[in-house]
Amino acid sequence: MSTALKPPPPAPESRAPRPRRRSKAKDSSGTVLAPTTMTRIGLIGVALLSVFPLYWMIVVASRDSSAASQFPPALLPGGNLGENVMEALNEPQAHLITGLQNSLIITGTVTVSVILISTLAGFAFAKLKFRGSKVLMVIVLATMMVPLQHLGLVPLYIMMIELGWTNTLHAAILPFLVNGFGIFMMRQYTLQSVPDELIEAARIDGASTLRIWWRIVLPALRPGMVVLGLLTFMLNWNEFLWPFMVLSTDNPTIQLAIRQISTGLYTTDISMVFTGTLISIIPIAILFAIFGRQIVSGIMEGSTKQ
Repeated sequence: MSTALKPPPPAPESRAPRPRRRSKAKDSSGTVLAPTTMTRIGLIGVALLSVFPLYWMIVVASRDSSAASQFPPALLPGGNLGENVMEALNEPQAHLITGLQNSLIITGTVTVSVILISTLAGFAFAKLKFRGSKVLMVIVLATMMVPLQHLGLVPLYIMMIELGWTNTLHAAILPFLVNGFGIFMMRQYTLQSVPDELIEAARIDGASTLRIWWRIVLPALRPGMVVLGLLTFMLNWNEFLWPFMVLSTDNPTIQLAIRQISTGLYTTDISMVFTGTLISIIPIAILFAIFGRQIVSGIMEGSTKQ
């Protein structure tokens, strides 16, 4: 019998690819969280409240001292910013330029030291097995629970007198070279970022411990190092109490120099104080401009790793 040939099945119709929808954030239960109008309004309000003090500082710094107390307040910058900046930098009582130089030296040295020691100690606590590691880690955590800077203020000051380091930058640098929080942070970051198999493979290839830290651990810890460096820089840049004890008014940090501007005989020139404060935040603003993306990625990466 002759069999009739079946016609070939029709080819599937080509459909245009659908545009991808934007993925929405989900919570732990899988519920889609869509931003509402009130959420956007709230975030805009928080952003404006956060930026307004900086804007107000620029407004007062660009005007004379009466702008801080006049009513209604001035809401637009004036034209005296350049003049006020030059006057603040040339103020003989404040030594603002010396304060900037000293703060850069102190803060830069402390930041590099904290990053270096914290990455080394964090790697040792996270990946190396040695006797007494748990006890040492408990001691490091104990330093975070006790405000040693305030409880040890008098012993540290006596130590600086015995060493003859008063009114020198050594006295402002030495107590901050090691940071317990930095060691703990880099330990946790190393546990999450560096797998044990990678270290074991490097050991099989004959790499030493120091080379493993330099070639494998440090590149993985770069986002965490940037975050730790910025936090350390900001903390020590704004330090006031300890430099006030060990440094003189002729050899100040930037915070002590701003205090000298605000110490008037009868009145305080508010515009000069705000001008000095504006100058003092320039290095931090430059750091945010250069490393802002790495800081955000480092914080987000550390918060999403498990």
